[in-house]
Amino acid sequence: MRDLVVGEGKAEAALDHPLDQQIFHIRMANSQGRREAASLLLKKMYGWRGYSVDPSAIHAPNKITLFAETGGEVVGTMSLCLDNGEIGLPADDNFRDKLDDLRGQRRRLCEPSRLAIDKGVSKRVFAALIHISYIYARNIHGYTDYVIEVNPRHVMFYKRMLGFRDFGGTRDCTRVGAPAVLLRLELEHMGEQIRKFGGLMEQHGNERSFYPYFFPIWDEPGITGRLLSGAT
Repeated sequence: MRDLVVGEGKAEAALDHPLDQQIFHIRMANSQGRREAASLLLKKMYGWRGYSVDPSAIHAPNKITLFAETGGEVVGTMSLCLDNGEIGLPADDNFRDKLDDLRGQRRRLCEPSRLAIDKGVSKRVFAALIHISYIYARNIHGYTDYVIEVNPRHVMFYKRMLGFRDFGGTRDCTRVGAPAVLLRLELEHMGEQIRKFGGLMEQHGNERSFYPYFFPIWDEPGITGRLLSGAT
């Protein structure tokens, strides 16, 4: 794929914190230099927690990697693995039986992974990475479910902020040398939350999820078009 650049749109005038006024761009890590920059952030954010991680796994035939940058500095990254008949998902290493149950129901699975956000970065960066991965998976390729392995202490974060649900219990994750919980999120539900809350930012009332920090639903066609065309 060619380079992809998607800006985060215009910030509300009321958002006067310096982090909210920064301009972030979401780019495809489709060159050696960009993959190395994303890998360095992974090492930094995973390493200080004592997790082992193989940054070389950031590049695989069924995987896209996105990263967020501001002022030439990488401040966030995530990968999206797309299930297919030849290459499975990272979660197959520990939860193959659970994923096969979904495949047997003709669900099309994809797995967000290698998520790392630098300290002090705006919620908009996390939301933008997830939203673009959703557009790529759901709108363009017709995938139906996210599955994700997370450390037990992060389970409530993903449930509360994105609506993930328990699916596979807790098992040892051999890739990072720590326990992992398998969670599932139907992308149809994610789309409903985006339509309801996307773009509301500070006007979201009592909604405590990340969905108000997603792009407004009317921005999706333009982002989808850029993903399809690989526009720079």
